[in-house]
Amino acid sequence: MNRFIISAFWLLLFSQTGCMIRKTPLDDLKFRIEKKLFIDSAQFGVAFKDLKTGATLLLHEKMSFHAASTMKTPVLIELFRQAKEGNFAMTDSIEIKNSFKSIVDGSQYSLDSTDDSEFDLYKQIGQKKTIADLAYNMIILSSNLATNMLIELVTADSVMKTMKKLGANDIQVRRGVEDNKAFEKGLNNTTTAYDQMLLYNQLAKEKIVDSTSSKEMIRILLDQRFNKIIPAELPKETKVAHKTGAITGVQHDAGIVYLPEGRKYVLVLLSKFKPADEEKVIKAMADVSKLVYDYMQKPQ
Repeated sequence: MNRFIISAFWLLLFSQTGCMIRKTPLDDLKFRIEKKLFIDSAQFGVAFKDLKTGATLLLHEKMSFHAASTMKTPVLIELFRQAKEGNFAMTDSIEIKNSFKSIVDGSQYSLDSTDDSEFDLYKQIGQKKTIADLAYNMIILSSNLATNMLIELVTADSVMKTMKKLGANDIQVRRGVEDNKAFEKGLNNTTTAYDQMLLYNQLAKEKIVDSTSSKEMIRILLDQRFNKIIPAELPKETKVAHKTGAITGVQHDAGIVYLPEGRKYVLVLLSKFKPADEEKVIKAMADVSKLVYDYMQKPQ
């Protein structure tokens, strides 16, 4: 009899409180994301943060991924930091070249234009371009040639020190692009969804370098030309300040999404997978972006 009374009490309590057994909208979003990303060959890292409420969703956020071109955002940040320090002006010009030193042994290597997503710079070897122009090409067209020249300018060590000061302790920017000797030794640039979220959160709050520099970096990121993941299924007028990254078996996107009424959120989607599943993975990540967008449209 006593056991029956106790059981009835807990049943009544659960049914009346509801909150003890009911999922929150954020819990439901996480469930939907996990279901959408259930692809046998793939691994994902996800980080979402509502910049108004602070609501945060994390999924394998500390998993390490090859950074691909997401490492260009840390390079951009370091450029603006050093410009603020007076090491150079963004309007200064540097000579375009295609000869770089491997971090393994200092031997020379060059980039193959057919493996790059931007081609015009290769036709301008020996000419000069402003640091600002190179930074713009590095982000919106993901120019590898511009990236290597800018890493040489600011140094990978300085990029790493700045990342640590910003709290992004797991981002590793060790080298430029196509340093094959370093690649063979496993000396790669790496990132996590959590650290990417930290960077874009601070950028959105205009706390990286200073407000003016943050706004200018966001302006560049808003011009991103590769839009097949985060922006792909959002309304066309939606503004997204983001940087993608892609190599064989890797697709990433990370940035700030701006809603029409002024709210904004950070979303990071990282992936590694069997190359044959690339289209499936890209579609799933774009679907996840839409799930997050729809969640943000509902009263919180």
